[in-house]
Amino acid sequence: MTKISKKKIVNLDFYKIFKPELTPKRMMELGVFGGSYFGLNVKEFPKSWFQNVELSKTFDVSLNRFKVASGLSREHWIEKGWIFKEDPLGWFQWYCRFINGRRISHIDEIQIKRWKNFRRHVLAIEKNCEKGDLGCRRRQRQAILQWAYDPYR
Repeated sequence: MTKISKKKIVNLDFYKIFKPELTPKRMMELGVFGGSYFGLNVKEFPKSWFQNVELSKTFDVSLNRFKVASGLSREHWIEKGWIFKEDPLGWFQWYCRFINGRRISHIDEIQIKRWKNFRRHVLAIEKNCEKGDLGCRRRQRQAILQWAYDPYR
């Protein structure tokens, strides 16, 4: 499906490929971003998302599901052009807002493509680990959890 406007043509087919395995609520319950992605500023999102979640003002690796740090620095995200003014905290902020109904097609397309490309880490776990061996590739499992993929493969 293509939406035609005088300014540009936007391909909306990318929405069809976005099928995250975990909701933001479930991701936070499992333990992501050291409990500190939003700091303590969570008023924008449903209270129910945070009922079984331990938050921290600063990054605390013990709050991550696999007890490891995983991911690149914010400085690296900025350098790579992955931070947009609409979502200054990055992908997970975009995902939370997307789940709540916000659509900005040009940003959605970029973020959905980034999510899809991250699947290579899921495939690496499946190729190199025995099914259910959660000690195998813990850093990669933490990373896929932070991208809404199920780490319990």
